[in-house]
Amino acid sequence: MPAPHARVTQRMIADIAGVSQSTVSLVLNGKADETRRIPAATRDRVLDVIRETTYVANPVARSLVGATNDLIGVFTYEPAFPNRSSDFYTPLLTGIESAAEHVRADLLVFTSTPVVNGRRRLFHESNRLRLADGCILLGREMDADELERLLDTDYPFVAIGRRVAAGGRVPYIGVDYAAATQTLVRRALDLGHARFGLLRLPLGAESSRDRRAGIVDALTGAGLDTADALVETTVTDHRTVADAWEAIRASRPTVVLVEDPDDGEELLELLADDVPARVSVVVLGEHTRHRDRGTDVTRLSAPRTELGARAVAALTERIAAVQRGDAPDPVQELLACTLVAGTTLGPPPR
Repeated sequence: MPAPHARVTQRMIADIAGVSQSTVSLVLNGKADETRRIPAATRDRVLDVIRETTYVANPVARSLVGATNDLIGVFTYEPAFPNRSSDFYTPLLTGIESAAEHVRADLLVFTSTPVVNGRRRLFHESNRLRLADGCILLGREMDADELERLLDTDYPFVAIGRRVAAGGRVPYIGVDYAAATQTLVRRALDLGHARFGLLRLPLGAESSRDRRAGIVDALTGAGLDTADALVETTVTDHRTVADAWEAIRASRPTVVLVEDPDDGEELLELLADDVPARVSVVVLGEHTRHRDRGTDVTRLSAPRTELGARAVAALTERIAAVQRGDAPDPVQELLACTLVAGTTLGPPPR
C-alpha cells in the first residue's frame, strides 16, 4: 500500500489490484459496464483499492509531472445557489473570486458529486478533485470521515469555518463566534438582563456550538447559573418560530437570542411592538442581501467576504509548499466578528 502522503497513480492502483492500467482507466471513466469486457468481480476489486488508497482521479497531465494548473477548486457540501443558501454563500464566493483573480487563478466549482441525505459527497468513483491544484471546502456541516481521508493525502485544502474533526488537524479560516457572542451577552447583562432565551438551528455545526459557548461563558462569568438563566429550543421544519416562542415564553426571558436571521425576522414580526419594550431580540448572524423591513436589528456581522479571500490566500500558500515538497504550515485562523448595535436590544422591563 502506498505511503499516506504519496501521490497515488493509476499504475499503483493496477499493481495493487493485479490488473492492467487500461482496466483501471476504464473503471475510473465509468466505461467498465459499457464495454462488458470487465467482470464485475474485477471492477469491484479495482474500486476497493481506489477507496482504500483514497485515490482521486486526475486526468490532467500537468499534475502528473508535478506542475500546477492555476486552478482553485470550490466544493460545497450543500447547494450554494438556491435563494436561502445564496444569502450565506454569496459573500464567501465573492471573496474567493476576488482573491483568485488577484493570484491569477481560475475557479472550478465541483458540482458533479453525488448527493447523499441532502449533502454532497467529496469522495466518489469519478472524483475530479485533482483537476484543481487545491480546494476550498464550504458548508455549515462537513463530513468528519471525509476530512480525515483528505488529510491522509498530499492534496492541499482549506475549510471555511472552524472544524474539530480529525483530532483538530483540519486547516481552516473561520469566524470567532464565541468571543463575539460572549461580548453581546455581556452587553445585555450590563443592561440588566438576567433571563435569556435561545432559538437554535437544528445543526451540530461548530459555529452553532461556538455561539452557545460564548453565551454560557458570559453567563457563568456574571455568576449566573446557566440552567436557570438560559432556556433553549430548536427551530425545525416541524417546529416553527411561533412554536419555539411558545415553548420558552413561560420562562419569561427578557432577551431572546436567535441563531438564524430568517428566524429572527419571523420572531420580530410575531412580537411586533413588544420589541424592545417588553422583550429584546438579538440575532447571532445577519442577512447579506438588503432587506428593508424597517427594523435595525441588533446582530452579529461575520466578515464573510474577507473569510473567502483569506481562505484563497491560505490555500495558495499550502499549494506552494506542496509543490516545493515541504509540509504545509498548519493554518487555523479565526477572524473577528462585529457586533452591530441596532435597536432591538434595550433594558429589561421593570
